[in-house]
Amino acid sequence: MSEEIYDTEEFRDHVGTINEEGKRNWIYPKKPSGSFYTARTWVSIGLLAFLFGAPWIRLNDEPFMLFNVLERKFIIFGIVFWPQDFHLFFLAMITAVVFVVLFTVVYGRIFCGWICPQTIFMEMVFRKIEYWIDGDRGQQKRLAKKPWNDGEKLRKRALKHTIFWAISFLIANTFLAYLISTDELLLLVKEGPVANMGTFAALVIFTTVFYFVFSWFREQVCIVVCPYGRLQGVMLDRNSIVVAYDHKRGEGEQGRAKWRKTENRAETGKGDCIDCGACVDVCPTGIDIRNGTQLECINCTACIDACDHIMERVELPTGLIRYASEENIVTGTKPVMNVRRIAYSVVLVLMVTITTAFLVSRSDLEATFLRVPGMLYRAEDDGRISNLYNFKLINKSHEEIPVEVRMIEPADGEVMLIGNQDRVLPVGEFIEGTMFIYIDREDLESRTTHIKIGVYSGDELVETFKTNFNGPIK
Repeated sequence: MSEEIYDTEEFRDHVGTINEEGKRNWIYPKKPSGSFYTARTWVSIGLLAFLFGAPWIRLNDEPFMLFNVLERKFIIFGIVFWPQDFHLFFLAMITAVVFVVLFTVVYGRIFCGWICPQTIFMEMVFRKIEYWIDGDRGQQKRLAKKPWNDGEKLRKRALKHTIFWAISFLIANTFLAYLISTDELLLLVKEGPVANMGTFAALVIFTTVFYFVFSWFREQVCIVVCPYGRLQGVMLDRNSIVVAYDHKRGEGEQGRAKWRKTENRAETGKGDCIDCGACVDVCPTGIDIRNGTQLECINCTACIDACDHIMERVELPTGLIRYASEENIVTGTKPVMNVRRIAYSVVLVLMVTITTAFLVSRSDLEATFLRVPGMLYRAEDDGRISNLYNFKLINKSHEEIPVEVRMIEPADGEVMLIGNQDRVLPVGEFIEGTMFIYIDREDLESRTTHIKIGVYSGDELVETFKTNFNGPIK
């Protein structure tokens, strides 16, 4: 256990990673263990497997996930999106923003501790490698104090940073695969860096950025760069569930105190916190959770596992640090699904459901038919009336679509495309042109008649479009 004394007010003067002289206070967190850490490890394994595996999965000969900005082609869960689907992206973005706000209000910063890529890579990949090579907290501190001409320090630093660089290079290549697809990535690898110096240079730059973040900048990303930690100050309230220290139980009437085996703390009025500092030792951002909710806290639950372990050793109830709200701590109640949490959860589910419904119901083919501006109707020799239209057909699927335009209402109307009427829409492309629509004079309701046009692929109706048809006054 740590023998250091932690000033409960000193934390207000600076962030946890800055010392009294204003210099970087390098964090050496103790290796965590416990049920929460085990659960986070399994969640991280699943998310990392998805991150590295998704670009290699193919559906209908297309990548499962692709964000090709240069070609303006995006594939999410096997669904192809093109620039014409921008409104769906906008809807999804708004949903994501509202989701984050409502989710944080109710459930706190669970995202930061369990799902955030920065946390997962830092704590579940790079930090584990550091524990394996440099050892735990005490060993890391002793190694850092050794001079650079020490053989052990040189060997361990060289091995660790070589592995860090290799993983950063792997991450950069994975993100490149999301941008250009794994097929293009393998082609670049086959051709070699000399033949693709621009791409290789960009790859090295991003590798360097990732290496810098995870080898040196580390927790500063969460404290200095990421806006989410600062936004929590306006999104959290007394009912938000966070990783919280039970100050009523921990401080008691006489405050926290060191553990004495023969002492009855209930009689002395001392709190259950034995001031061991274990929660501080394991914190990856160097804070003392006993000072309350702080912007540096990423809700990683390491302090919960550490405190529970100490409580078990001194035979006191666990849960001194736990998931709870300020209201739960003050009133002594447990978190429950009250009306507000249920209402917010329902809103979140509805938003995700509506967005998903829009995405799933999106048609693979988009059609637009507009009357040519300034053109009047024309009376044909056979007694029919014709209008001239511009059309545009967009293929948003992952395969070619043969298309044919026909009238639906009125059924005996006729469509004549100017040029060849047998059209094939290439993948992700569009065709446009002009066409005449002919309708019998008797079928016209008034000067303006509503008509329906169908776009068929073989005998299958894939898209319908409603527009107006002009004719003479009856």
